[in-house]
Amino acid sequence: MSTIPSVQPFFARTSAQVDQAQVRQESLAVSEGLKRQEAGLLDQLIVRYQHRLLRYLLYLTGNREMAEDLFQEVWMRVMVRGAQFNGQARFDTWLFTIARNLVIDQKRKRTMSSLDELFEGGSDDDRPMSFEIADGEPTPFDRFANLEDRQRIAAALLQLDTLHREVLVLRFHEELSLEEIAKVTRAPLSTVKSRLYRGMTAIKPKLERNRLRRQEAV
Repeated sequence: MSTIPSVQPFFARTSAQVDQAQVRQESLAVSEGLKRQEAGLLDQLIVRYQHRLLRYLLYLTGNREMAEDLFQEVWMRVMVRGAQFNGQARFDTWLFTIARNLVIDQKRKRTMSSLDELFEGGSDDDRPMSFEIADGEPTPFDRFANLEDRQRIAAALLQLDTLHREVLVLRFHEELSLEEIAKVTRAPLSTVKSRLYRGMTAIKPKLERNRLRRQEAV
C-alpha cells in the first residue's frame, strides 16, 4: 500500500523547499494507486488533504454548509474519476481544480447563470501588469506566521473579492506555484500575477490594522 508523507505545519515551508523529484514521484505513485483502486489510498488522501480542501472551499463559497456538501462531492469525484489523474501535476493541483469546477457547477445550478463571469470574466483588475514579485520579498502574511490570529487573517481574506481571495489562498495557504494556480483557475499566468499583486495590495492595510490593534492591546 502506498504511503503518503504527513503534511508539514501551516506556513512551515515554501515551494522552494519542496523536493520536486520527490513530489513528482509521489504524484506518480498516487496516480498508479488510484488507477488500481488501491485499498486504503483514498483514506490516506482524505486524511492528508481534508483540512486544506475544506478551507479552500470555505474561502471560495463563503458558506460552510455549501462547502461541506461540496467537500463530500469532491472526494466522490476523486473515487470515481481517479484514473484520470496522470501524475504529471501535483495531486493537490488536480484536487483543487475538481473543487473549483464543482463550485462553479453548484453556483450555476442555483443562480441559473454561469460563474465564469465571476471567476474568469475580464475586468480592469485582470489586465496584464508589467511587474514580477521577487521570490524573497516578504508577503503581507509573513508577520502573522507565528501569531494566534488565524481568524483575523481569515476575516481579512473574506473581505476581498472572490478572484483575489482565491489566488491568495492558493499561493500562501496552499503554497501552489503561480503556474499551478494558473492551471487550477484556468487563467493566463499574467492574469494570476495581476490578481495576486492586487490581492496583496488590498489585504495589506487590513492586516496592518489588525497588527496595530494587537500591539495596542498588549
